[in-house]
Amino acid sequence: MSAHVVVVGAGLGGLAAACVAAARGYRVTLLDKNPWLGGKAAQLFLDAPDGSGQFRFDMGPTILTVPRVLRRIYAEAGRDQTKELPLIRLDPQWRCFFDDGTRIDLMENVGAMAQAMDEFAPGSGVGVGYRKFQDVSKHLHGVSEKFFFWKSVEGIGDTLDVKQNFSPNTLKDVLALRMGQTVAKVIRGHVPDERLAQMLDHYCQYVGSNPYLAPAVLASIGDMQASEGVWYPVGGTRAVAEGLAKLAGELGVELRTECDVAGFGIDKGAVQSVTLTTGERIACDAVISNMDAIRTYKELVGGSTGESYARKGYEPACSGVVLYLGLNRRYEHLAHHDFVFSRDAEEEFDAIYKRGEPAPDPTAYLAATASTDPTSAPEGCESLYVLVHTPHLRPHHDWNELFPGYRQKILDKLKRTAGLEDIEERIVVERRLTPVDIHERYRVLDGAIYGLASHGAFTGAFKPGNRSRAVKGLYLAGGAAHPGPGMPMVMMSGWIAADSLDRDLGGRGMGSEAEVAGRREAELLG
Repeated sequence: MSAHVVVVGAGLGGLAAACVAAARGYRVTLLDKNPWLGGKAAQLFLDAPDGSGQFRFDMGPTILTVPRVLRRIYAEAGRDQTKELPLIRLDPQWRCFFDDGTRIDLMENVGAMAQAMDEFAPGSGVGVGYRKFQDVSKHLHGVSEKFFFWKSVEGIGDTLDVKQNFSPNTLKDVLALRMGQTVAKVIRGHVPDERLAQMLDHYCQYVGSNPYLAPAVLASIGDMQASEGVWYPVGGTRAVAEGLAKLAGELGVELRTECDVAGFGIDKGAVQSVTLTTGERIACDAVISNMDAIRTYKELVGGSTGESYARKGYEPACSGVVLYLGLNRRYEHLAHHDFVFSRDAEEEFDAIYKRGEPAPDPTAYLAATASTDPTSAPEGCESLYVLVHTPHLRPHHDWNELFPGYRQKILDKLKRTAGLEDIEERIVVERRLTPVDIHERYRVLDGAIYGLASHGAFTGAFKPGNRSRAVKGLYLAGGAAHPGPGMPMVMMSGWIAADSLDRDLGGRGMGSEAEVAGRREAELLG
């Protein structure tokens, strides 16, 4: 009999972990408290009042980058992701609307983007600065690949080979991390135009963090996006969860929904079983938890270990308000992805991350999917997803009281800055998510959409490791575990958890096809 692995939580990280573990020959049981698989990657369907059809919304993540993570997961099972889960490359990647009425598209090609920046801010030299920023970002991407990606990391000691610590090449890479600098400082050192700097700041929003507090290494996201693209899965990002669930089932994973986990059975420091709230006990050789890492330790492991992780000082990432708006007409000037920026980046981030209050003039992210995927809305209509970041839950926040006024503030922002003057007349159906809804629906820490914040110029890149240091046989996946939030990183965390487990149990390891599938395009081209 092969070892039995229980995966707790069927978000994208848990699904990825289940697929990889099963592909490597383990018997896998996947548990989720919800009636669906996919966690935040769920969908919402709302009927049009006139009977013309349905509005379909991706409820959670909507931007897919670094598709090679998916390619590697599928390749682990000998499958071709491009055939089983088709993706559409989006360019422009975003459309940006600024408070002064200007707008610019973020394009994939660095040269074309630099030229567009020069035209946007003539005489400022920002095009040259952007090219230099992308060079820095590309190098940081390479260093991240070497030190942070595809392995369990919890601290700086996990990233370096002790034998090579003092080699010139290692020292050069460590210095390249620009430890002590923030993302905002790196950006503004190259692109001083405040509007364009705001555009680049929002790479940090993939990880729910403040660019004025996040470590410089996160500027690597700029190259990830420029070199590997922004993608839309056919049918919406829900298709990723459905594709992974299908793959897991075909690999023999036992998929169990509506199974709420109460705790782990731990003996002599090693996990032995998982207990459900019904009292059922499932014996196992290892557990991969896709539940929030801190809540896993505090609520499922418990005891002194749980208290120790609760005291480590990890900060929840931001939360958010999401509006799902079914519109009876499209806005033709919107791109698939849009950012409607705040009037003042420092004011916005200070409110959310330092004062813990909703921003007085927030940035809104919009996903207008119907032009790319007409099946997402009735003919001529739009399923408009609107996300505004908010602080994670504070004791004095009553979102039943706060929501009506903040909804109006968001709509007024869209009218004023994004040219959606008649949006309230176009809304025919609507739903919402608040930080309280997110906290209760997804079992995340204080309603934090993205797990743990990446704050601290020196240590902000580090999260709880995928291989537990405290409990033998426990592994962690998800946005609150290494390497952090965002669709590709969450799925990579699942791969790392399964790979770490496989290594510890003396398994077969990664095959050559999967190894190649996960490489950067730059490496594949030589």
